[in-house]
Amino acid sequence: MSVAIWWIRRDLRLNDNQALDAAFKAANFIIPIFILDPKLIKSAWVGEKRLAFLYSGLRALDKDLRARGASLLIRHGDPEVVLGQLIHETGAEKVFAEADVSPFANTRDQRVAQSVPLTLTPGLTAYLPESLLKSDGNPYTIFTPFSKNWLSHPDLGNPTTAPEHISMLAGVQGEDIPDQPRLPDSVPFVAGEREGLRRLDIFTGGLIAPVYHYASNRDRMDLEGTSGLSPYLRFGMVSMRQAIMAARDAEARLPINGSGRGAEIWLIELIWREFYAYILKLFPSVRSQSFRSALRQIAWRNDREEFAAWAEGSTGYPIVDAAMRQMNQTGWMHNRARMIVASFLTKDLLVDWRWGERYFMQHLIDGDVASNNGGWQWTAGTGTDAAPYFRVFNPVLQGMKFDPMGIYIRRNVPELVDVPNEFIHEPWKMPDSILKQTACLIGKKYPAPIVDHRMARERALHIYKSGER
Repeated sequence: MSVAIWWIRRDLRLNDNQALDAAFKAANFIIPIFILDPKLIKSAWVGEKRLAFLYSGLRALDKDLRARGASLLIRHGDPEVVLGQLIHETGAEKVFAEADVSPFANTRDQRVAQSVPLTLTPGLTAYLPESLLKSDGNPYTIFTPFSKNWLSHPDLGNPTTAPEHISMLAGVQGEDIPDQPRLPDSVPFVAGEREGLRRLDIFTGGLIAPVYHYASNRDRMDLEGTSGLSPYLRFGMVSMRQAIMAARDAEARLPINGSGRGAEIWLIELIWREFYAYILKLFPSVRSQSFRSALRQIAWRNDREEFAAWAEGSTGYPIVDAAMRQMNQTGWMHNRARMIVASFLTKDLLVDWRWGERYFMQHLIDGDVASNNGGWQWTAGTGTDAAPYFRVFNPVLQGMKFDPMGIYIRRNVPELVDVPNEFIHEPWKMPDSILKQTACLIGKKYPAPIVDHRMARERALHIYKSGER
């Protein structure tokens, strides 16, 4: 009898799970375990909505395991201690897990591997970061050459299917999946592999799939133009390989007359996700400081009252407020909106990007350390391959372009529901005759702008330029 432990971390799925597949091939009996590490679940960076989504996903995984003759073992504690005890109890010979990229995960796994027979497999990313280096052995820091290398890499192979039956060692005791926090009704995502695969199929399957309109619709906040898969990729309810293969299949299905352009653009967005994981793995210092050393001395204003107004969606700029309220309410924010609010915080208000990064991680269900850090540093102009610091999003023009009729704004900022279209992005410009006909009372029910964008832009350019060494 041989026993292997499948240590589940960010791979809450049975299909295309390389750690599970390796354990299945190595042993007759498998013990699927998720360890509730207090260092993570009690971290100030982990918000209730994401934790609730995780717990709901664990319940879904347990249900899928039970349908195959096994069940999910839950234990609480330090992974090194928990895994050591489990090996002692069961005689397990190997532990299999997906390799991660964060500094916390790398340090943890190195420590665990000193006392536990740990084997790490690919799966979190399509390719292990160490396999994507330049010809001189150095890592990439610019996306375009990285993506060319990535696209020229050997075939990914075919996604594996879930085992029909999993033999689990009897008599191993665990804990219950926590009941709290519970996923609120305001969150528009159902946790679990089944839902993730359903969304992937809807987005990419068939000849009229939404992916074919992705290039034209992805930035429109008033449309359902994105995949909505980020929470499922974050927790590995859908694998990167599954998403990449689906994008390639869609691109191959309709390549004529540019029809496959949307699938090509979506694949590029997936590669951006890979790039940010790659950067975090090979440049772990980005977790705490700006990648560009020349911009580590910016004189941030860090006004706490202005940060609070940004956080609660009370800046007086409708598109910014709509985005922040969407995230606070649902645990998700449109990607274009993420860039707009990040630019507003770091450029208009001159608040350190790390403040925004942390707030996002506390509120986003799809909060991913690598993607979140990469996105914030890109917008702030401090990161690898970042937008130049003099690129400052105009929140009014961004709203006009990507929410032209104010549908997204009205959906998230009810005070503005009666504002006419011509003033929805600049309600402070309404004449008194129109203002009285709406529920929007500037400065009372809805705030006046907390900063003048034109002035703030010039201020940001001066501060950034002064901060360059």
